[in-house]
Amino acid sequence: MSVRQLDLAKVREFGNLEFLAKQLVEGFITGLHKSPFHGFSVEFAEHQLYNTGESTRNIDWKVFAKTDRLYVKRYEEETNLRCHILLDTSSSMYYPEDNYGKMTFSVMAAASLTYLLQRQKDAVSLCTFSEQIEVQTAVKSTPSHVHKIMLELEQQLQANRPLLKTSVADVLHQIAEKIHKRSLVVIFSDMFDNIEEADKIFSALQHLRHNLHEVLLFHVTDRKTEENFAFENRPYEFVDLETGEKIKVQPEQVRESYQQFVGDFYQKLKLKCGQYKIDFIEADIAKGFDPVLLAYLVKHSKMR
Repeated sequence: MSVRQLDLAKVREFGNLEFLAKQLVEGFITGLHKSPFHGFSVEFAEHQLYNTGESTRNIDWKVFAKTDRLYVKRYEEETNLRCHILLDTSSSMYYPEDNYGKMTFSVMAAASLTYLLQRQKDAVSLCTFSEQIEVQTAVKSTPSHVHKIMLELEQQLQANRPLLKTSVADVLHQIAEKIHKRSLVVIFSDMFDNIEEADKIFSALQHLRHNLHEVLLFHVTDRKTEENFAFENRPYEFVDLETGEKIKVQPEQVRESYQQFVGDFYQKLKLKCGQYKIDFIEADIAKGFDPVLLAYLVKHSKMR
């Protein structure tokens, strides 16, 4: 099963997000070892060498018996990293409607990162949001906690959801106030908030950086239609997935002005992220998950 062919039908067919995430990550790591990026370490020991003067309470004597070297066990509070995954669950994320394209992509990407974080003994939290924070888990690295996150992610792919708008700026301000320890904040969103009030989004992103958090923003799009507006030249009825508002139009009549408007916003967003030292990653749902996992590893290596 190719990651580029992974869609909602496949996820539902397998019915096990944890299994799919593991397969994606293991396949990615195998490919990484054969690529120019093989230098990235994706294996982290569960033990660290004992340093003279430390408490002997946590020495793993079984490992000592095998290796004749002293190692201490690492526990949850000693994890390498604290990561908060923020998932936009507003209605626009369920486009294209035939396969929930952006949401399916984001759920699989978030699940893969969660598995990779657990594998690296890092602590992870999931926050889902639309107009407000919907679910926010604790920050842990235990298997039971990761399983809970996977179940929560699976819930996002259920049908019959109400129309939900986005309030990215308000939610990011709330998150910045809630996270008290320096963390990596990973955002999956199409950023379709009120584009005409873009400064509010920029202010919220700056708030996260002001509080010393590292930020990875995955801008999730169906680039072919949402950025290039590549629709056939025939009449369409476009529906706003967040309000239900409808408009009938022929694509060629609005394509140029649409591309200009959307392109200007995305360019401003990229520039602001650059100014704030936020990693902005184009996450085109047609391009697979490797760019997401690689961007995470690059960021992780810089934070170690």
